Amino acid sequence: MLILSRHRDESIMIGDDIVITVIDIRGDKVRLGIDAPQEIPVHRQEVYEAIQREDARVNEDNPDSLENKTNQGGGGIGSGNQAPYQSPMLYSNNY
Repeated sequence: MLILSRHRDESIMIGDDIVITVIDIRGDKVRLGIDAPQEIPVHRQEVYEAIQREDARVNEDNPDSLENKTNQGGGGIGSGNQAPYQSPMLYSNNY
């Protein structure tokens, strides 16, 4: 794990097109701004884990789900037939 120190209004670059900026520091909380291409989903870890659990539950309950078809090469998400998933929380401007 890479560990970096940053002050308020300083940024970290990931690759050429992801910028993480320290927006605010209040006590033990740090507010980050993340600027990433729209096709890259960005989630808090607990939200990501909830999405993964829900996806697993749906796939268990429905063997004919889009994700199962995709994993078998059947034209679901990621096959080029549909737009990529967009998180509703991805582009919040509520810093």
